[in-house]
Amino acid sequence: MLLIIFGWFCWLMLKIVLLYTPLQLNIAFLQLKQDYVDIPAWRISFFVHVFSSMLVLLAGFTQFSSQLRQQQPRLHRAMGYLYVLIILLVTGPAGLIMSFYANGGWLARVAFIVLSVLWMGFTARATYSAIKKDFTAHRHWMIRSFALTLSALTLRMWKVVLATITEMPPMTRYRLIAWLGWGVNLLLAEYLIRKSRQRSMTAA
Repeated sequence: MLLIIFGWFCWLMLKIVLLYTPLQLNIAFLQLKQDYVDIPAWRISFFVHVFSSMLVLLAGFTQFSSQLRQQQPRLHRAMGYLYVLIILLVTGPAGLIMSFYANGGWLARVAFIVLSVLWMGFTARATYSAIKKDFTAHRHWMIRSFALTLSALTLRMWKVVLATITEMPPMTRYRLIAWLGWGVNLLLAEYLIRKSRQRSMTAA
């Protein structure tokens, strides 16, 4: 069921990505960013972030397959390295640059800046733990990292939910979504990590 839900959200994400091919500067989300599209750093960061999103989602998802990890350890590591490199060197920095130009004023900008910093930080910690062969810590940091990766999907989910159940002004709603889009994910990740620790202690 989770695989079906994830696949459906990825399909919706792919449809959004395809809107921008070939490169267009006045469609979809970019219609709201016409004040920034002429800024090279923002424009490049936007397209880098958009076009790398699907690859990060798919590479990250493979890291939680025990079957892949056990039967294809080389592929597991290769996809893990791909996930890490894209976040730390490509889409993470691009997202951070975009954060400083986010709609919704300073409250939304702080939310996206914190998201970007935590995303890269958690991913770096997951990598460090794997290098040190502390695989329990590695898994926990990867859960946190992927929870933030999924904000690409959950942010849009919250947008639909809040638009349906509330009548708050669009910009107020966007400021709230900027935090809900990843904050709830991280809380859920911490809950899963805590449950995993409790199971380990019970088994011991």
